[in-house]
Amino acid sequence: MRMFVAVVEEGSVTAAARRLHISQPALSQAMVGLERRLGLDLLVRHRTGIALTDAGTTLLAESRAVLARYDQALAALSRHEAPDNVLRLGIPLELPPDLLPGALATLGAAYPETRVQARHATTAQQLDALRAAELDVGLVRERPAGTDLDATLVCEERLGVLLARSRADTLATARGVRLDALTGLDWVGFPRSGSPAWFDELTAILRSHGVSPGDDVRAEDPLIPEVKMAAVTTGHAFALAPPHWSQPMPDEVSWYPLIGGPLVRRTWAAWRADSRRRDVALFVDALEPDD
Repeated sequence: MRMFVAVVEEGSVTAAARRLHISQPALSQAMVGLERRLGLDLLVRHRTGIALTDAGTTLLAESRAVLARYDQALAALSRHEAPDNVLRLGIPLELPPDLLPGALATLGAAYPETRVQARHATTAQQLDALRAAELDVGLVRERPAGTDLDATLVCEERLGVLLARSRADTLATARGVRLDALTGLDWVGFPRSGSPAWFDELTAILRSHGVSPGDDVRAEDPLIPEVKMAAVTTGHAFALAPPHWSQPMPDEVSWYPLIGGPLVRRTWAAWRADSRRRDVALFVDALEPDD
């Protein structure tokens, strides 16, 4: 039911899979299986998204009602739950798709009683929540300062660039795009308040190559993907993205590697230094890349 509601609310299987942190083929198979189980067509699939059938509209209303009651029941029971049965996990935007599944499977096999609660938050929000004991593990874009939090590097990604194809025709080579070739274009990025150290590192590299960070980075809230893509489509701006970028893109926009890989985005797992939870330790260890 949660999968079905997510597909309807997001308007596409791809966007819903990203929201649910599962693969798009797995979610597509789940929707087909649901329709077969019920013997009804629930979704009408178009090239640009999905629409509901009458049966789908009925199921959507019923699913929301059932899930709301289910969540209410869990909330009522949560006061009886041992605190160590929940691992509260902070997740940033654009999380590498292969980072979590293996660690979650390892955790589930060793500690089946541990339930993971995930929430999206910026690096700054996650660090505040860790220090306030509102999160058990955070996946953050900068190594936390101080001794109250421990951290380990779990992922490195060489960022590429999203460009309007009309602009890329004059900038891109067979190897990709040089960072200094983006001079004159604005970077459509994220506000400094979300991750100050990573923001400063990134903008320093951009400026050293003659690239302007642009005006949008002074905003207080992150730009939604649709707004970023609209800015890039004009040909006057660019956005940075990892190779596994899975957000929907207009036909006029493509991803290109940056020659030499000058921009590396790192993700750390952070947790409270005074934590003694074995499930947290196992989960963090499972996140670390193999040597």
